[in-house]
Amino acid sequence: MPTLTLPDLLALRTTWRDEGLRVILTNGVFDLIHAGHVGYLTQARALGDLLVVALNADASTRAIKGPRRPIVPEADRAALLTALRPVDYVTIFAEPTAEALVAALRPEVYVKGGDYALGTSAAPDLARLPEGRVVAAYGGEIVLMPYAEGHSTSALIARIIACYPPASADGGSSP
Repeated sequence: MPTLTLPDLLALRTTWRDEGLRVILTNGVFDLIHAGHVGYLTQARALGDLLVVALNADASTRAIKGPRRPIVPEADRAALLTALRPVDYVTIFAEPTAEALVAALRPEVYVKGGDYALGTSAAPDLARLPEGRVVAAYGGEIVLMPYAEGHSTSALIARIIACYPPASADGGSSP
């Protein structure tokens, strides 16, 4: 399945509403896809009939994560996501947040990771989750998935660097 544009998804959304389908939406960078991502997407998909993943474009990823990210280009990240069983549709967005996409698509359920919880509660931290404010405004449901400790792209990058340190200035590899 190819990556779809927002207008393509909006055309499908009309059909989904007519069929009474429960649409789940999540968004993120999904750089270096790992087991934590797969578990998260599997849990998200179980909440409804269709899972749409909104993927940060390369430029918005750099704005959020810094100039060295993403490691994997957006087209490759989208291809990997579309190949995952729980994912029904993927779209790429260029803005720093997915607020406009959420407002247009109006999913029944919006899903993010537990790292967006308000302190130790299960409530979403809407100050850090602008898409959640959009969902709350139209009466949709916000679900925070438990954080998969030890399964993050940052942790994966750190392990790679520890195992394969940068080459020394003289061209040899560090011990």
